[in-house]
Amino acid sequence: MKTRIIPKLSISFLSLALLVSCTDLDEKLYDKVSTDDYGKTEAEIRTIVGGAYATLRGFNDANAGGTICFPTCEFIFFLNECVSDEALIPTRGTDWYDGGRYQQLQEHTWDANNITILSAWKYCFQGIANINSIIYQVDKSELTEEGKDKVKAELRGLRAYYYTLLIDWFGDVPISTSFEDTSLPAKSSRKEVFDFVEKEFIEILPLLPSGVRYGGFTQNVANSLLARLYLNAEVYTGTPRWQDCINACEKVSGYVLEPNYFESFKTQNEKSRETIFVIPYDHKEGTVGNYLASMTYHYNQRYAFSATGGYQWCGNGICAQPGLYSSFEEKDVRRKSLLIGDQINLATGNVIMMDDGNPLSYTETIGDYKKALQNEGARLHKYEAQGDDQWERDNDWVLVRYSEILMMKAEASFRLNYVVNALTLVNEVRNRAGLDDLTTLTLADLDNEWRHEFVFEGNRRTVNIRFGTFFEPWWSKGATPKFRGVYPIPATMLAANPNLAQNPNYK
Repeated sequence: MKTRIIPKLSISFLSLALLVSCTDLDEKLYDKVSTDDYGKTEAEIRTIVGGAYATLRGFNDANAGGTICFPTCEFIFFLNECVSDEALIPTRGTDWYDGGRYQQLQEHTWDANNITILSAWKYCFQGIANINSIIYQVDKSELTEEGKDKVKAELRGLRAYYYTLLIDWFGDVPISTSFEDTSLPAKSSRKEVFDFVEKEFIEILPLLPSGVRYGGFTQNVANSLLARLYLNAEVYTGTPRWQDCINACEKVSGYVLEPNYFESFKTQNEKSRETIFVIPYDHKEGTVGNYLASMTYHYNQRYAFSATGGYQWCGNGICAQPGLYSSFEEKDVRRKSLLIGDQINLATGNVIMMDDGNPLSYTETIGDYKKALQNEGARLHKYEAQGDDQWERDNDWVLVRYSEILMMKAEASFRLNYVVNALTLVNEVRNRAGLDDLTTLTLADLDNEWRHEFVFEGNRRTVNIRFGTFFEPWWSKGATPKFRGVYPIPATMLAANPNLAQNPNYK
């Protein structure tokens, strides 16, 4: 892809210190944000705003508690997927045990010391701190007030996006909007966070660019995220907002379902007319963190993608839960999002052999996931893989697609008993996948379509919770207590900030 928004900003943030660490709390770090020599003109401000978009790609914080804070990595992405009925991380020999943190996710026994949870917290609050500092710079610039408001609309939208993640993952969290506020923040209730996010999106909508703008925060993006917020409103606040979800969906325009389902996941996926909101990546521009493909394939998979074996190193990690692959109808093109069966060596035409002398043939079944065989588990294969891929892939990471707009509208319509409308929308999505129309519709049918249409896109945990299946027993997991519908506040954050309180029932 060709990266649209890549500038990076190196700034020390006091608000980040308050929310992510406990060091140097007395230092006036905001003095390091210079407004004297740069950031006065609109062109300069636009480059600074690029730093806010760059934060979406996350950061490597491996020297601070072992966390890695990339949204596509084995920490944050796995946190969404490996607690769902979609994916897991088997322990294969000594690989992927990592102190038992992934087994905690699989069995829903995580605690406040699990660093995958810490990574998600840091990812969001560093992004928020970065944006607050940029808003500070914009306010100090020489732009007109109207110009400032338009620039800040995008920034506020990005900040609100981080809060859509936080409200989903943690529920009650601090709301931070001021770069100059040096106090240690307390949590706001989940309802208060919901109201804040809703208000932000509604207020900025008239100021945002209209139409389709790849990689930027637009009215379409804001309405899409508002629809998501409303779709999950009953979970977040106890009050359903189905009609509001429909209304927000109907304001999204300019997109189509691509005839080819996988168009949105190609290496050059910026050409897709279906993607609404993405995180741009381009290894030639130095972007980092997009290496999910290497976390799923077997170590010797490289010979299936490159005749010389030049494909990037693979870690043989995340895979599909048993039953996911077979849940797809055979003619469903989306089934190809999972890789299964014999893997062929491009140089020899024969099945690749594993180091133990057995053929590399991925199975859907997994015996004991704590002692899994190297070839057990269907692999994630949604984003295009090419033999010359670098460690940092160039596929832009898709956050919102137009098919989600259709599915949100369908589900909200169904829950309001507009079944005919819901059926029409669901069948539009199914037809693109090569499937026949449904003639009746149930909640189970809707859940199934969410599962198949968005397989391995990082939203399955949220759907499981909304449909209630998250709390039911499934493969290798017993019933889940309701309090685990949110994660605990990370232990290190509680230690750093005495004004934070742990979420109920967590120690």
